[in-house]
Amino acid sequence: MRPGMAAFALLASFFCALSLDLAARAATTERVVVNRYSGLAIGGFDPVAYFTESMALQGLPDFEARGAGAIWRFRNEGNRASFVAHPEIYGPQFGGYDPVDLGRGVTYAGNPRFWVVAGQRLYLFGREDNRDAFAADPSRFLKEATTRWPALERGLAQ
Repeated sequence: MRPGMAAFALLASFFCALSLDLAARAATTERVVVNRYSGLAIGGFDPVAYFTESMALQGLPDFEARGAGAIWRFRNEGNRASFVAHPEIYGPQFGGYDPVDLGRGVTYAGNPRFWVVAGQRLYLFGREDNRDAFAADPSRFLKEATTRWPALERGLAQ
């Protein structure tokens, strides 16, 4: 009887830990999407590389900048300098939240691997299908996201 109870307790603790981890990932209370454990914005990806390399590339710990309550990483000093000079251009729009979901009234953190540069701005998406829909017609999604963003942003922690 005891091995069965131990197995049940182990299984229950596994699912409890899993649900807490998923809740932690789903909770979006920052104005910029930041990893709550590392403090890295957009998963440590270099925001300038999306523009210069047309790729999602990991930044390096040797090239960091702090801003908007986050640590930003870059591939090189040039990318770091460009970002520091113009974070409004190179930083992900809507703080890295998915603009398709913002249009629905939901703040959902974008994944740095699902991205689009449209109108010389970077947008991140929580799901690949959101990215694909946005890429087909950015103006349709930006209109609603831009309208809803101020109210949603006020609800996020400062």
